[in-house]
Amino acid sequence: MFSVVKARRWLLVSILGFLVLGSAFTPVASCQQDAGRKVKVRVKPIYPDMAKRMGISGVVRIQATVNASGSVVATKVLGGHPMLINAALDALKRWKYEPASKETTEVVAFDFNNNNE
Repeated sequence: MFSVVKARRWLLVSILGFLVLGSAFTPVASCQQDAGRKVKVRVKPIYPDMAKRMGISGVVRIQATVNASGSVVATKVLGGHPMLINAALDALKRWKYEPASKETTEVVAFDFNNNNE
């Protein structure tokens, strides 16, 4: 028979196992850009600690307006988890693109995940 004490013990062991397994994976954030201007300086976003602890992952897509000299001058979030958006925006604003003859619009996807890839 399954007693309350055994149920609590099973729950505690399950939670501890989840925490140990969860800490075995280092959350990472990678980024991809649609074909467009070449990136000279690419800054990876810092995975927010709260998002790591909560196991939040996903892709944040941002449209960036890049001036002729290669600086990101405006951004528009196209989608993504609210807890990950600011980290992606902070990183993208520090990107530098190759100079061009005119302002361009680029779309960048930041992939926040809990895999060791």
